[in-house]
Amino acid sequence: MIDQILDNDITYSQILFLLPVLLGGVVLGLIFFAGLCWTVRRGIKSAHPAVWFFSSFLLRTTIALIGIYLLTDGQWPRLLACMLGFIGARIIVITKTRPAADRAEKQEAGHAP
Repeated sequence: MIDQILDNDITYSQILFLLPVLLGGVVLGLIFFAGLCWTVRRGIKSAHPAVWFFSSFLLRTTIALIGIYLLTDGQWPRLLACMLGFIGARIIVITKTRPAADRAEKQEAGHAP
């Protein structure tokens, strides 16, 4: 079933055409989630955290939605590629911003006794 969908609708040249959209989704995701991490760190120390969180939410969401709109051009394969990149960026930001103690515990758990 999946092979039929891929054979009929998407060719390999179209998949290569989707690669820039995937990378664009990664860039948008990095902007969105790294901005969220920066906002949380900055907002916690601020005297007015609500202003930080609300303005950051508006800015990050606006950038992401405009970027997705421009990248996808109303085509579902492009939207899928963009969203895969966006979610991939989320995974990257989560692993890179995890506290060092959590990373050390995970690394030690993988060793044999």
